Amino acid sequence: MGNKKELYIDAAECTGCEYCIDKLPSVFTLNSDGISTIVDQNGADEKAIQKVMDNCPAECMFWK
Repeated sequence: MGNKKELYIDAAECTGCEYCIDKLPSVFTLNSDGISTIVDQNGADEKAIQKVMDNCPAECMFWK
């Protein structure tokens, strides 16, 4: 069972602080520009992802 919503990161807002990667490395990684990207949004449940989203210093993650 995958997540019903699509996770989105606004690359223009991401500061590359690595908070999301530290908390959920199965979901997030840094790209070559130092911006967080999604590796596998099914790598954690929605509740865990939402907690990271709620605590993101850049507030750059959203559900579509």
